[in-house]
Amino acid sequence: MPGPALSLSIQGRTRFTDLPARATLARWIRAALVRDARLTVRFVDAREGRQFNRDFRAKDYAPDVLTFSYSTRPIVHADIVICVPALRREARARRTPAREHLAHLLVHATLHALGQHHENAGAARKMESHERKILSSLGKRDPY
Repeated sequence: MPGPALSLSIQGRTRFTDLPARATLARWIRAALVRDARLTVRFVDAREGRQFNRDFRAKDYAPDVLTFSYSTRPIVHADIVICVPALRREARARRTPAREHLAHLLVHATLHALGQHHENAGAARKMESHERKILSSLGKRDPY
């Protein structure tokens, strides 16, 4: 039985030569979906990532990922912003391949788009457990 439908727009991928193919990105996102979704994933540099974070979160740094969720039902509609330099920096700090960290960030952001959050310890444990299961199903190691 096929899973939820995914309408996926990817922006900025060609600016960064080492990113996975569109089909791989879609597979990672689909692994986290539980209902139909319309998502845009935008890959940005540090300047643009910092600007998004300043404008929408009043924080003056380039984050690895931001999720802008507009609706969770009946269809998930969200934008996901991945700051590639921050992604690479964090992957090095974690001693994990950037590709592995990107898979984790896309699963994490997709769960946010679905309405999951980690604002308290209980919610964080639940979300991390869900991430571990999804990443394991993709053959990825535990990011925590």
